Amino acid sequence: MAERITLFIIAKNEEFKISKCILSARELVSEIIVVDAFSKDKTAQVAKEFGAVVYQRAFDGFANQKNFALSKVSSPWALNLDADESLSPALVDEIRRVTARTSCAGFNIPFSNYFLGKRMEHSGLNKEYHLRLVRTDKAHYEGGLVHEGLQVNGTVGRLKNHIRHYSYESIETYFRKFNKYTSLAAQQMYRNGRRFSLFFVLITIPFEFIKRYLLKLGFLDGMRGFLWASFSAFYVFVKYMKLWSLQQKGAK
Repeated sequence: MAERITLFIIAKNEEFKISKCILSARELVSEIIVVDAFSKDKTAQVAKEFGAVVYQRAFDGFANQKNFALSKVSSPWALNLDADESLSPALVDEIRRVTARTSCAGFNIPFSNYFLGKRMEHSGLNKEYHLRLVRTDKAHYEGGLVHEGLQVNGTVGRLKNHIRHYSYESIETYFRKFNKYTSLAAQQMYRNGRRFSLFFVLITIPFEFIKRYLLKLGFLDGMRGFLWASFSAFYVFVKYMKLWSLQQKGAK
């Protein structure tokens, strides 16, 4: 018999996406926890309507937010999804099977990434695995404002079926999140003692585009591949410009 599983989600202003996420996992899990960072829309209300227990917590970094969510899990297994992600039916069945009998403390799960409404087959997005299913008492998050890492005490296995990630449905959506994430990344670098280098930026920006578009075969994703490579390079540029700006403020 499969052990109980809790789905936990951290979210902010995701009222139009979170229901699809919850529905994809509702038959699998016995508990749903949503940690809402005081959304200005109906995220908390929608989550409650779909059976989630909702906690309100000010965002102070992804690691802290997810550790708080993990602390509320009462099941032996914890499954983490973002509001713009969902489980495929095949993955639901696979999770049910593996949690019934395994010695693993966690599982990496492959991702199918969608950009502007279409699955990306290349561009560095086609071979992503993320650790999202863990034994609750064996796991915790480490990290700062961004790039949190899930640490597990035990063996980590790998599943075959995919989480579907509907990352950016429009260019407008991309850039609404872009400003937040570049700011958090710059703040984290500044805290870690990283300092701006014009030479490094001049080398890194074109390499980021070449890596995504040529080395990762982004050109095979058509116009979406070109946009993803271009946006990725621009992300690096803005992130380091914000780091430079923080240094200027700190020097005063």
